[in-house]
Amino acid sequence: MKQELGVWDRVPVRLLVLTAEPADFLRYRALLAEHPDLETDVTWCPDLGDCDDLINNTRFDLVLWDCGVQSGSASEFLQYLSVATEEKPVIALGAETEDRCLLTFRMDGAVDYLCKGDLNAWSLGRAILSACYRQQATEALKGQLRQEVASGFINRDLFFDRLHQAILRAERHEQRLALLHINLDDFRSINDSLGYQAGDQFIIKLADRLRRQLRRVDSLMRIGGDEFAIIIERIESSLDVSSVIRKLVGVLNEPIPVEGKNILLTASLGVATYPEAGHSPEALLRQANRAMFEAKRDTGTSYRFYNRELHLTVGRQLALEADLRNALRGNELELYYQPRIDLVTGEVRGVECLLRWNHPEQGLVPPDQFIPAAERSGLIVPIGYWVIEQACERLRALKEHQLDPIIFAVNLSFRQFHDRRMTETIFRIIYNAGIDTSLIELELTESAMMHDPDYAQRCLRELNQLGISFALDDFGTGFSSLSNLQHLPISLVKIDKSFVQRLGEAGDAEHIIRAIISLSHSLNMGVVAEGGETREQIRFLRDQHCDEVQGFYFARPMPWRNLIEYLAAHEPQSVMAR
Repeated sequence: MKQELGVWDRVPVRLLVLTAEPADFLRYRALLAEHPDLETDVTWCPDLGDCDDLINNTRFDLVLWDCGVQSGSASEFLQYLSVATEEKPVIALGAETEDRCLLTFRMDGAVDYLCKGDLNAWSLGRAILSACYRQQATEALKGQLRQEVASGFINRDLFFDRLHQAILRAERHEQRLALLHINLDDFRSINDSLGYQAGDQFIIKLADRLRRQLRRVDSLMRIGGDEFAIIIERIESSLDVSSVIRKLVGVLNEPIPVEGKNILLTASLGVATYPEAGHSPEALLRQANRAMFEAKRDTGTSYRFYNRELHLTVGRQLALEADLRNALRGNELELYYQPRIDLVTGEVRGVECLLRWNHPEQGLVPPDQFIPAAERSGLIVPIGYWVIEQACERLRALKEHQLDPIIFAVNLSFRQFHDRRMTETIFRIIYNAGIDTSLIELELTESAMMHDPDYAQRCLRELNQLGISFALDDFGTGFSSLSNLQHLPISLVKIDKSFVQRLGEAGDAEHIIRAIISLSHSLNMGVVAEGGETREQIRFLRDQHCDEVQGFYFARPMPWRNLIEYLAAHEPQSVMAR
């Protein structure tokens, strides 16, 4: 496709065709071949299971989508295609007539809709050419807008029109959006000291940096000499907004080189969300402007939300993440250890390493508060490696106390698998510690392997070859399938405490626990029950041949010094003799 609008010289249009029926695909391809002014390069996707892979690894200009191939509603699937393909044009094909469906599909995001029964070479070719030309015009407009932002061109009417269209999309799909109003503090000082040309260079570089932090669906416009507006669409919660703010604040806090000097200006950000702050472009901008002036009360780069409740929520999240970064550097994190008891011999087989945070002002922060913050910010990755290092150090320390070696189990976050050097890093930590790798057990949930199953399985196999074992945590609470587990190097299954604590109260809990133990043993996997707190629960688990129990009946999570005392004083005995 040529870059100049209106020029078409039989350059092949690359199509991704989503249709389940081979006969339909062959028909579409034959019709495309008949068109005299169109040359195409067609990729066929007959199965939604391959859709993500083809979208990520195939170059295409347009999607031809048979409406019979979808997941959820047509509207939801079009939204998925818009995000996954980075807003490539989508032409929908369906059984209904065009007069009944065209408007609906266009409102949901398709550029066109064609009735399959009336399809011919001319109508299909016309729709594809029209969509391609429209896409060229859109890209040209985006390029113009980028130049206008950089050069200082200000068109408030265009901004209000784009905001109005974004509000209509949010209303139609029952979504939220956020308007960010950014005002540069003391921008005039650049013009006064270095000249207007230097000021323009500063704006150009800042706009480019800000744009790199945004998705393609988001909009950045310059609405004043020292003001930007950003429209953030398709937000699900305050977490999405906080993620954008975190990135933008990071950019605004970095100096920008202009004419050999590093210039750093602070900025004030005001945030207004639809529908909480208003239903019209004027209302949203007015409330974002108010929030921006409130932000100017603070020193440095700061932000305020018009919606107070959302402001407090996001503010707490960002403050917690900032404190957590300091905690990792300032040795505020600590491991507690909960023993796992063999139900036959009464011996301590191992311990689970549990993370605790001793906040200097708030005291002990519960894991259910800071672990989600660590996962959102990505801090869970270095924290996870820190926990493995600590576990290795403690294993070495057992020898110094002349205690028998036991297994140290460490939880592995799903985010750890986003690190493409995970296997290498874990191996280096354990190798440098000089410990027996069979004493390290990594606990993971099934969701940890769902982001990139092939990569996750490869990591598990590589680590397992080094002697590291794996346990599946919280089994029974999700969509776990033991038939799938036999293909993974899982040696242990942990029954979630919610089932153990319901023993004696709900009959289904007993049936589920029996089934998990029986199936796990048939696959040569051990079983650990979590949450054992009463004598009756322990008796039932022992009678069902559960291998180990971890719970308050035997011991609560404890700091290292208490664990040493516990292990030194512990004498193996029948668990029912207590």
